[in-house]
Amino acid sequence: MKFSTFSKISAALIVALSLTACVEDGDDGIAGVIGADGMAGKNGVSTFVTRTDVIKTNANIAYAAYADSLISATTLKTVLETFVAEPTEVTFALAKKAWLDSREPYGQTEVYRFRQGPIDELKADGTLGKDDAGEGPEGLINAWPLGEAIIDYVEAVDGLSGPESPANAIGMGGIIAAKKDDGTFKYATIDATTLSNLFEHGEDGRNVTTGYHAIEFLLWGQDLNEEAAQSDSKVHDNTPGQRPFSDFNTSGSCTSGKDVPVADEICTRRGQYLVTTAELLIKELTRVTEQWEPVSGAHYKTFVAGGDVSLAKILEGMGRLSFGELAGERINVALIENSQEDEHSCFSDNTHRDIFLNAKGVQNSFNAKYVRIDGEVIEGASIYDLLVVEGHHELANKLRGALEATMSAAAVIDTKAKTGTPFDVLMQEGIAQPNIKAVIDALVAQTDDIEAVIDALGVTTNDLRDDTEQKI
Repeated sequence: MKFSTFSKISAALIVALSLTACVEDGDDGIAGVIGADGMAGKNGVSTFVTRTDVIKTNANIAYAAYADSLISATTLKTVLETFVAEPTEVTFALAKKAWLDSREPYGQTEVYRFRQGPIDELKADGTLGKDDAGEGPEGLINAWPLGEAIIDYVEAVDGLSGPESPANAIGMGGIIAAKKDDGTFKYATIDATTLSNLFEHGEDGRNVTTGYHAIEFLLWGQDLNEEAAQSDSKVHDNTPGQRPFSDFNTSGSCTSGKDVPVADEICTRRGQYLVTTAELLIKELTRVTEQWEPVSGAHYKTFVAGGDVSLAKILEGMGRLSFGELAGERINVALIENSQEDEHSCFSDNTHRDIFLNAKGVQNSFNAKYVRIDGEVIEGASIYDLLVVEGHHELANKLRGALEATMSAAAVIDTKAKTGTPFDVLMQEGIAQPNIKAVIDALVAQTDDIEAVIDALGVTTNDLRDDTEQKI
């Protein structure tokens, strides 16, 4: 990415900060009494907070979170290029860390989905609205589960088989290694056009060729539980995928898996795939970020002028992420099926962070506060403030408490993973697993309160509970 683009991001963030009013949101959840001076309450909530203030703050934070995601993705690409040029244990570890770092801001942007915004409905021509496929760039950025066989080599049977079956139209070895009958590569060139054209190949949504999880698979490989020698069962150990760095070695020691030597050109193509996917990730994040750019962004201008329609979208995004997507598709489905394939970041075992960060994004939208990757805090008029100003003091505190309860439950999952019990091990205990159940229950409870806020503020949203077919 050119330096001028970063200058543009920096300038836009300065504008965003100037548009964001900093407002205290109370101490220890005790708030709701407007001061006798008519200016501020006991908790410092201004009586001048308006719905437009809340909407504008939300838009500014959305821009900052997407800008951070773009910056992190650009850093990721640079680190991946270094690794591909010099594949060692050290550069491999740095590449994985860069991927994990890039997920931190992006996980907090998921709350901006489900609201007819750029991430869901940005068309190729840069305008908003459903395209022929009815989808925006979200799938190209973050689609999962991923059918690994379309990209690279896989185990014929790993005990968790599903979309990774190698019997597909691409051929053995996926895009990287599949060959025609004459011995030439089926896909002669690995570039942006090839990967984009093969996205959801055969109209199969599992054929994901781009985005964060394609990069994740190329860095970690399948999570086959090798250390426990349990590749023929559904029992997971506490390690992520075990791809060796030699899978990228182009100096005579290329492999496709541990102790499986192959021609150097396979590693060359694997490196090309890795870097190209990072380039495509940057491209799509740039498109979304530009839409949210303060003042000049097309969606930003429409959104901040949207009144109650925009306020409703904020609350709808919070509720639909809480219930159907996070509690439902990302946690409940994997839990009841004991399916590693349905675990969000199954190759790296980073699902605990997905859960925590998605929940954090919902809390960010309510509190109107976001901590940037450089530590800068962007905050302003919040839904909490608005509820207090409009007389819904108890409800304001109730939802704030519910969000804090969710974050506490998610923090337990996060801590367990960091101390040796990742989500895929935890979920083997089934639907009664207390730590996972606590997160699901908390997400359902906060959805109840979000619905109450929607009613209290008199706005109209779509059903918050339609995004999962599974009973929670």
